[in-house]
Amino acid sequence: MGDSVYLHPLTLVSGPQAVEGDALRLGGSMSYAREFALVVRNRTEVHSRFVGTPAQIAAAIARLPTNLAEDATRQWVNLGKIHSPLQLGSRTVRLDQPQVMGILNVTPDSFSDGGQHDAMEAGRAHAAAMLEAGAAIIDIGGESTRPGAAATFEDEEIRRVVPAVEYCASMGAAISVDTRRAGVLSAALGAGAHMANDVSALRYDPRSIEVVTQSGCPVVLMHAPGAGEDLHKGAPYDDVVSDVFDFLKEARDKAIAAGVAEERIILDPGIGFGKSLAENLALLNALPLFHALGSPLMLGASRKRMIGALSAEEEADRRLAGSIALAVKGMEAGVHLLRVHDVAETVQARNVWRGMRDAALTDFSTLPAL
Repeated sequence: MGDSVYLHPLTLVSGPQAVEGDALRLGGSMSYAREFALVVRNRTEVHSRFVGTPAQIAAAIARLPTNLAEDATRQWVNLGKIHSPLQLGSRTVRLDQPQVMGILNVTPDSFSDGGQHDAMEAGRAHAAAMLEAGAAIIDIGGESTRPGAAATFEDEEIRRVVPAVEYCASMGAAISVDTRRAGVLSAALGAGAHMANDVSALRYDPRSIEVVTQSGCPVVLMHAPGAGEDLHKGAPYDDVVSDVFDFLKEARDKAIAAGVAEERIILDPGIGFGKSLAENLALLNALPLFHALGSPLMLGASRKRMIGALSAEEEADRRLAGSIALAVKGMEAGVHLLRVHDVAETVQARNVWRGMRDAALTDFSTLPAL
């Protein structure tokens, strides 16, 4: 395999005026980067690394071999790409600030809240509470994808998911369905869902990509090393950040080649799926890199096992503070969608974060007096 190029945003700043305009807005978000690492590597080692500001990047790219220069130029354009809002039914979800996606698990065995919301009235009440708290999207899942979870048959998953879609649709919610099965996706879209969230990146069921292309729905492509029943199987990695980047790039390109509109693709690095604690931390620290793929980004780190590993092995229902810390990390990196269990708390954290960012973007105290 030949060399590949990666453009890592390194130094995040509060706004362009803090650095005399020499910063790049990442993915149309409220995050800005000042310094970037232009890295050339193969699977085993880094061949070269240049660090510079936006004013210096063009010259550094021009020094690369032609094929790498072309890829680096695409990545540079992608880093500054502004994404159109998602139109999900009657709801418009803008991507110029972090949006919160609330998780509705209608399963008996999900890792964090299994069985709490699978009864219809409990699920309905939880969905209504998340919408009232400020969730932009409700993500409905009928299969546990935790390590070691038992397989769910398609008809059982449909039985769980469709009623939840129907009561969320009756509330006027923007609805995503978290499934890797084409039959479930098709049934959910027919019942009023608007968006697909596929943890297998459309690999598990070859029919899924046809459902997505025919419906025209937005789709989340998530990284997981396993393509079969066990999504967590398939590691180790040569370099987890580069490997996940390359995987998502290939998954995006395959989806586009199959007829999925590029502007309807969202990418998720798959925190917790077949990754060690160190690998999860590496991905979280490298989140800004994934803007170079040119798609909106989603982060699903809420209540994940890594939080327990870093905090006295706290159980899933005691990981709120860690979940908020990871959500803020995502906001700082310019992630567009935060998939969370604790909507009200995350929305409050988002609003406070946005207030500080708004103040930074309108703070002219560093400018010279006229």
